[in-house]
Amino acid sequence: MNANRRFSTTTFAARLFALSMLTMSAPAMADRAFVSNEKDNTVSVIDIDAGTVIETIKVGQRPRGLILAHDGKWMLVAVSDDNRIEVYDTETYKFVKSLKSGEDPELFAMHPDGKRIFIANEDDNLVTVVDIDSNKIVAEIPVGVEPEGIGMSPDGKTVVNTSETTNMAHFIDTATNKIVHNVLVDQRPRVAEFTADGKQLWVSSEIGGTVSVIDVATHKVIKKIKFDVAGITPETIQPVGVRITKDGSKAFVALGPSNRVAAVNAKTFEVEKYILVGQRVWNLAFTQDEKFLMTTNGTSNDVTIIDVAKLRGVKSIKTGRYPWGIAIGN
Repeated sequence: MNANRRFSTTTFAARLFALSMLTMSAPAMADRAFVSNEKDNTVSVIDIDAGTVIETIKVGQRPRGLILAHDGKWMLVAVSDDNRIEVYDTETYKFVKSLKSGEDPELFAMHPDGKRIFIANEDDNLVTVVDIDSNKIVAEIPVGVEPEGIGMSPDGKTVVNTSETTNMAHFIDTATNKIVHNVLVDQRPRVAEFTADGKQLWVSSEIGGTVSVIDVATHKVIKKIKFDVAGITPETIQPVGVRITKDGSKAFVALGPSNRVAAVNAKTFEVEKYILVGQRVWNLAFTQDEKFLMTTNGTSNDVTIIDVAKLRGVKSIKTGRYPWGIAIGN
């Protein structure tokens, strides 16, 4: 081998080693949680690995539901008392724009096309469909009284709204923006969550104290899950947030003022454990690897991080006043 060949090979090896070391030393982007604080009119941004609030974003009045959009580059938050959806840049935390929403937006969901959001308008008894790029209202869909929850099917063909006073889950065709089926559930339904395969819909009923599992193909309630926490009165067990693992093996249900999250075997529908968290647990979100679940605890003004494998809380992080909604991304 001549000298030039030896030099080229050595140089290439050195560069490859340097590149590998650079790649190994580059820190992975940590998950961040975005938490709406209803009484402070803020959103807390939490570095989950560090367990600290790294930014507080001032937003409109009474922020509730929030999601991440545009490949995680935008945070959208429903500011209910201002009757709009506000958009913020997730890197700079700066305000981007406002979107129309209808009266009193609560929870909302993004269509898989990334263009449309479906918003529950509690005061108007409507689901409002908004194009987020043009900021135009595409449709207004009449539903039951006090619409709250919004669940989007994985294939984007169906969105489900829950009406708190009518006690129904309304199945809406996203192509026609028409209701195609109504399912009666227990009193004051709050959150609607599809399984990842789209075959089941889980609906929490806050006052009824149950979760209704609905077969999406037949629109039949196939199971009502009830909860019984030792030492806790039944009226304080109020199911709200629901999250289901992607493999469909486990579900978690926030139980409101009981200060517990129920870990449920999603195949047998049996409660495996009640996990103690903060006070008045509202909503839930998984980290992207599903190793941890985070809860918003309204009256203790914090979030709890739950170890999903161990089924126990591992850390509490202070937020603003009355944390309510939560979304997690990079």
